[in-house]
Amino acid sequence: MRIAGGTGGLYPVLVVFLCFIQRAHGASHHPPTRALARNQSKLANGETEVHHRPKRGWIWNQFFVLEEHMGTEEQYVGKLHSNSDKGDGTVRYILSGEGAGTIFLINEVTGDIHATMSLDREKKSHYVLHAQALDRHTEEALEPKSEFIIKVQDINDNAPQFPDGPFAATVPEMSDVGTSVLQVTATDADDPTYGNSARIVYSILQGQPYFSVDPKTGTIRTALANMDREAREHYIVVIQAKDMAGQVGGLSGSTVVNVTLTDVNDNPPKFPQKNYQQYVPESAQVGKPVGKIKANDDDLGVNADTKYSIINSEGANMFSIGTDKDTKEGIITLKKPLNYERKKTYTLHIEGTNTHTDPRFSYLGSFKDMAMLKITVGDVDEAPVFSLDYYIMDVYENSPAGTEVGAVTARDPDSRNSPVRYYVDKKEAEPIYFRIDEISGTIRTTQPLDREDTAWHNITVMASEVDNPGLLSSIPVTVQVLDVNDNAPQVAAADEEVVVCEGTRAGQVIQTIGAVDKDDFANGQRFSFALASQMPVNPNFTLKDNEDSTASIVARRRRFNHLTQEMYELPVVVWDSGEPSLSGTSTLTLHVCPCQRHGKIRMCQGEAFLSSAGLSTGALVAILLCIVILLAIVVLFVTLKRSKKEPLIISEEDIRENVVTYDDEGGGEEDTEAFDIIALRNPAAAEELKFRRDVRPEARRLCGGAAGPRGQRSPSLHLDEVDVHEFIKQRLVEANMDTSGPPYDSLQTYAYEGQGSPTGSISPLDSPGTGARSEEDSHDLDGWGPQFQRLAEIYAEAQLNVNT
Repeated sequence: MRIAGGTGGLYPVLVVFLCFIQRAHGASHHPPTRALARNQSKLANGETEVHHRPKRGWIWNQFFVLEEHMGTEEQYVGKLHSNSDKGDGTVRYILSGEGAGTIFLINEVTGDIHATMSLDREKKSHYVLHAQALDRHTEEALEPKSEFIIKVQDINDNAPQFPDGPFAATVPEMSDVGTSVLQVTATDADDPTYGNSARIVYSILQGQPYFSVDPKTGTIRTALANMDREAREHYIVVIQAKDMAGQVGGLSGSTVVNVTLTDVNDNPPKFPQKNYQQYVPESAQVGKPVGKIKANDDDLGVNADTKYSIINSEGANMFSIGTDKDTKEGIITLKKPLNYERKKTYTLHIEGTNTHTDPRFSYLGSFKDMAMLKITVGDVDEAPVFSLDYYIMDVYENSPAGTEVGAVTARDPDSRNSPVRYYVDKKEAEPIYFRIDEISGTIRTTQPLDREDTAWHNITVMASEVDNPGLLSSIPVTVQVLDVNDNAPQVAAADEEVVVCEGTRAGQVIQTIGAVDKDDFANGQRFSFALASQMPVNPNFTLKDNEDSTASIVARRRRFNHLTQEMYELPVVVWDSGEPSLSGTSTLTLHVCPCQRHGKIRMCQGEAFLSSAGLSTGALVAILLCIVILLAIVVLFVTLKRSKKEPLIISEEDIRENVVTYDDEGGGEEDTEAFDIIALRNPAAAEELKFRRDVRPEARRLCGGAAGPRGQRSPSLHLDEVDVHEFIKQRLVEANMDTSGPPYDSLQTYAYEGQGSPTGSISPLDSPGTGARSEEDSHDLDGWGPQFQRLAEIYAEAQLNVNT
């Protein structure tokens, strides 16, 4: 608070402790306990309050310093006094600000200030208060309001704490001395800037001699070398933190640190014993486990992974070993079948080696171990064993039943050598071609075999011991049927007809034929051909052997006629080159018909096939005549019906547009009454194209009068190369300009074949000239196309008659 000098100044009287600070020289103060004792002694001796006044060169800091306390009794803080106070009770002191009236109380008469509640610096370190002196009677302020601060001074009332404890830490085993494990930190709520209340020192209460702690930083380190996890894995370390720099009377707190040693690969695998024995029956299956062995390793995880191996050849040839990842055991597996009669025992040298080694511990030795395993093969009753894995035999076809094919052999592999019996495994729904002698194993046929039917036979032979029939073994036997020349050759495609064209010339090859033989390559590769010798000489055809297993049918004369004779038969004899040679006769059917050239293929025309159906010429003529009569009746009926057609205009008075319905069918292109299509089929040869069929006769005559002389084309029409589209457009213009037409819409249809037909037109109207062709040109009628085929035949016959 502000202290005024001279009369009328308000100044505090410090009973507990009054602090001055000298800016220029730096004033010291007595410790609080000494100040408290000194002031208490003054009060006990009856001394009056001391009036401290600021001197020149000193600054008054205006605050009280009060030690914190936790008691409930009142604590004297200090005294306020004004120079206006004469001691007659006319001055009243009041206090306001933080804690006034609750924590701090003032005596209105004497100005004494007391703390009525406990003070905790860690909760509130200072209080700001305001003091004022008033006239008790008038309540007027004798002094202006002054501000002062009560500072709560710290005492060592808080012990250090570990807010994150307890702790857990790990450190690898076998670590060097001084390896850091963990750093712990304690906190103290006391004022670190005042005294040693918050100055902490760390020490270890439990965990020696294995660990140590840095007294200043709290870092825990290993204090003992070569700590072995396998000997002891867990450690409990107790760390203490003490304030007052560890001096006597300081407060302390502690925490627990659980330290675990982690594993390193510092232990090699070890087999519990050096020699093992294992019994394995000779019937053990190849690829199946027959035993297991394990090397113990005190390490954990990957540090205990062990690889097993068989290091001697005797054991490695018959057995293999692998590692079970879950149990860390070595699983021994059989590689080859065991045979008690051949070898009764096997010795395996098994080595176990760590897969993850640490070079830091190489001085401990090699991280592997070895053990010896002796396997004893057990004798069991085995099924018979055949001398071969499979058998292939052969026999000629057509051999009589009982012919020997071959023999199989099996024996008992056991030492007692029990007799063996054989039989053929019979399958359902299959014929039995073979039987076997149950004692000797000889296989024979039960019936003659046909190679052309089945060339290979597969059977299964079973063998069993007499002493133990339940033990069976089987073996596949394949029998090949060898070929003999027992099939006569035949002409290939003998059932097909051979086509003979009517224009065939003498010496011309009609067709080349081949032969087929069911026998195999060795007996049926080469064929010879000839006509049947018992038949008279054929005047029409002969056969030429090409000496390459083919033959050619050759015509002996020219000009065949299907009307004279349509079918010919030609017996052909074929020989094979087998031993003995066999022959076969095939009768070929030769069909005479008119032919047309179509590439290199000749085919009969439709009329020849009609004749082959069995119809005579008279019957065909009668059928055609009936068809013509029916067509004539139909045409007559249509013509009569069309002539009765009603006029298009029903009434001259009815000038409205009318819809006229027709229910009669048109005649198509044959109907020439509706419109004339000559103009489209042969535009250049028609002169009367511009006349319409739907105009009255008078108009037609008028239009016809404008035409030129006969044979002269209209000057407005040049239709030699005119486009059909342009022609129709011109016709449309003429129809629209024609005033003589009926007063209704008419439909005119034009059909034009165009110029893309491969046959062209046979009309003489477009021919550049008339007259008969020369005799020399008539010889080429065969090349004119199918339209002139019949004409060429007629001309050829007429020419033949003239020559003869």
